[in-house]
Order: sequence, then structure tokens, then C-alpha cells
Amino acid sequence: MKNSLCLFLLVAAGTFCHAAPAKLQYSHGDLQIPAATANEPFAKALSVEKASAYLDNAAQAWAGQRDCVSCHTTGAYLRYRPALTARLGKPDAKMRDFFIRELRELQATPRSRFDSGTRTAQAVYIAAGLAEWDRHVTRKRSRETDEALQFIFELQQENGSWQSLDCWPPYESSAYQEATVAIMAAATAPGWLSSDLEPAIRLRLKRTNDYLANTPPPHDYARALKLWASTRASSLSQPEERARLIDMIWNHQNDDGGWSIRAFAKPEEWGRGNRAEKLRSEPEFGSPPSDGHMTGLAVLILRDAGIPADDSRIRKAVKWLKSNQRESGRWWTRSLNTDKFHFITYSGTAYPLLALMKCDEL
Repeated sequence: MKNSLCLFLLVAAGTFCHAAPAKLQYSHGDLQIPAATANEPFAKALSVEKASAYLDNAAQAWAGQRDCVSCHTTGAYLRYRPALTARLGKPDAKMRDFFIRELRELQATPRSRFDSGTRTAQAVYIAAGLAEWDRHVTRKRSRETDEALQFIFELQQENGSWQSLDCWPPYESSAYQEATVAIMAAATAPGWLSSDLEPAIRLRLKRTNDYLANTPPPHDYARALKLWASTRASSLSQPEERARLIDMIWNHQNDDGGWSIRAFAKPEEWGRGNRAEKLRSEPEFGSPPSDGHMTGLAVLILRDAGIPADDSRIRKAVKWLKSNQRESGRWWTRSLNTDKFHFITYSGTAYPLLALMKCDEL
């Protein structure tokens, strides 16, 4: 695990908020993926093939060049791509092998080194990705998933959350977000919650449940994630709260049918607010446009929460998704962090594919 290198690269990237866009978003060997830009032409028709190729190639390039599990790319690949297996075929098995190698390195790392940096988040995303693989690809729980889940609950903090950075929204700016990923991993791994777990792990599961159920989410984005997590772990919220959270998401829908991630938190609410100046200086700050990340995620959450695919508001969102893919196969989402790589277009492409599948539109 090249954790220190990953963290250095992320910090270094943050110094280029006002730099010209990168020529390449991902690059490794023959994998050369052009920069993501707001002015990329729209696709003439929806291309599932291009979107799928982007997810595969970008994850392979990141793993090859950066050699780490990142929340925004490799972590997102194994967390979201397995659920698309029935429509797109089996995900890249080499990525699962990569996750297991990274898990072994983390298991051998002194626990004191998990008190800062990105190691804890990487462990959580490894567990989540392996759980999704078991659920959707092999349809049976693996020994590696058992080990990954055991490991992350051993890393848990006393309050039921996990150590998290507070500077890279949306993935690395909230311990609350990280806890939703962990509890969803536990609920997703086939039969894990009903297996013969150690009493200590049962206690830590309860701590996480209590933390998510009783801790005020830092913003509406985290509230949306709480709703999503509660679709797999129903004890996180009561029906009345789930209804309020569904209404909250609807209230953020734009007239064009999409959603903007920027509408789900004030600039100061992301992490410790260190992106506030950047966000407030954006030309569209007063009226942020719909983006692929939030539109796909909102539809995905609402469908998982039981909203029917033929709901008129869902149909309006589907229309937005089908008409806003770009020629590269991506959906555009502007980064909350820097204006250089826009890695959020990765989840901004995975979420739309999952949302369209949930609406029988792939």
C-alpha cells in the first residue's frame, strides 16, 4: 500500500485549484483517459458501452499508477460495478485481487498508523467492495470478506465511527459518510449479520448503528446517505424519518429533473469548510446545475427507498440522465475540491448507470 504517496498526491493536487485542466484525467501505460471538462460535447445517444469502458479503464489506470484503493475511483469501482453484473457482465477480477493484496498490507500495518491519513478509509472501502462482489458476482460470502469486515470493526472508534479526513468532500470529509459505507458493507455481505459473530463485533455493530441513528448528519448529503444506508439496515431510522428524508431529496430536485451535489450542503459544511472559498467563487454558485453524481445517486436512493420507477419525478430524472451523458461515456460533475482532475466524474458515471438499471433503462 503506497498510502503516503497517495496522500501526498492528493494534497499536492489541492494546490492547483486555479490551474488549467489536466490533459489527462487518468494515465497508465496504454490507458490514457482525457480530462473531464464541462464543455465536452453531449453524446448523441446513450452509450452503456462507453460508460462501462470508462469505469473499467479508469480503475485499472488508477490501480496501476497510484497503487492504492481510493474512495473516488478504485474504491468506487468495486463498490458499485458488481451490482451492474447482470447487465454489463462480471467486473474485472484483477481488481478484486488488487483489493485483497491491499487488505493484506493493511492488516500487516501497525495500528498506530491508522490514526491519521487515508488507511482507515481504504480499509472500509475494501470491505465494502468485497461485500458487493460476494453479493452480486459469486452470490456467496468469501473468507476475504469476512476478514475485511472483522478488520474494519477492529479499527472502529469508541463512538461507533471511523477515523476520517475532513478535507476532501464528499468522500474524505465526514466520518458520518464513512460509517454509512461500513454499515452498508456489513448488511450487504451475504449472511454476515446472521453469522456467528464474536460478541465484541456485535457490540461494535451496535455502536455504529447507534452512531448513525443518533448523530445529527452534518448536511443534507449525509442525510441522503443515511436514507440509503437505512434501506439495507432498517434500524437506522424510523418510517417517519425516512419519509422526511425522501421529501428532502425531492425538494432539491431541479426543474430539469436532475440534482446538484452543491445544493446538499453549504460550502462551510463540507468537512472543516476548507473548500468554502473555492465553492463560493464558482460562477454558478447561486444556481448550481444538475450533475451526474447527485442525479444518479438521488435516483438510486429513491428507488432503493421504494419510490416506483414510473413516478413522474423519477421519469423526469431518467430523461435528464439519458440526455446528459458526454461523448466519452462520462456524466459531468465538477469537483468540490479542485478544478484539475474532477475525479468525481467517476462516481458521477457509476451512479447514473446504477440508477438507469434500477429504472429498467439500460
